[in-house]
Amino acid sequence: MTDSPLNVWSEQEGRLLRLRLASPKANLIDARMIAALQQAFDKTIDDPLARGVLIDAQGDHFSFGASVEEHLPKQCGEMLSKLHHLLITMVGFNRPIMVAVRGQCLGGGLEFACAGSRLFARGDSRFGQPEIQLAVFAPAASCLLPDLVGPANTEDLLLTGRTISGERAHEIGLVAELADDPEESALNYFEKYLSGLSASSLGFAVQAARIERLPRLQKNLDAVEKLYLEELMATEDAVEGLTAFLEKRRPKWSDN
Repeated sequence: MTDSPLNVWSEQEGRLLRLRLASPKANLIDARMIAALQQAFDKTIDDPLARGVLIDAQGDHFSFGASVEEHLPKQCGEMLSKLHHLLITMVGFNRPIMVAVRGQCLGGGLEFACAGSRLFARGDSRFGQPEIQLAVFAPAASCLLPDLVGPANTEDLLLTGRTISGERAHEIGLVAELADDPEESALNYFEKYLSGLSASSLGFAVQAARIERLPRLQKNLDAVEKLYLEELMATEDAVEGLTAFLEKRRPKWSDN
């Protein structure tokens, strides 16, 4: 037995790194999960055999999101910094990252999934950024979603906090492939298109494909993190929304 919230192993003679969120049912992207994921990527970044990474999750749901407690003023600075460092690591990772989603993929869980290269999901899965309903916003999603679904769909998800189905996520470009078994679909994709490639050349191709995206993402994450910590968290409503959620009561907005 292990206390780690993440299962890590390799398949196909080291060609494929497997990462499985292992803290069901919520599979929260909290401090422990972020640290375990960061360690896994740091250990693999110089692996000469790896051709890709596949991320999935135990249980019925991919992730309910981040820890609300860690979004409170005393903890959110450290949490955001470490989460954003992980996402930059993923976008800068020199191998394709496939993500297989079942059930709910919400909040920080969706931000984490969006930092991957290709998302596979069931049609009945659910995607959303519900942060605005707690009177906060999703910093990383604000930077990652526009490249995937465009400005209008980004604002729809971020400003309403509503969830959409896997089928709708596929229609707008968030999900690359729909499948009854997303993990199997991702494995088939890897075996057909990636497994037989030169690992070295694949790494250079990934870097080239993201050469403009990575510095832009870093700059934008720095800006939204500052907006979140220095301005949003100074408002009464941001703290009230998070506190009301934790206390399981309706929030009382001051509009300040």
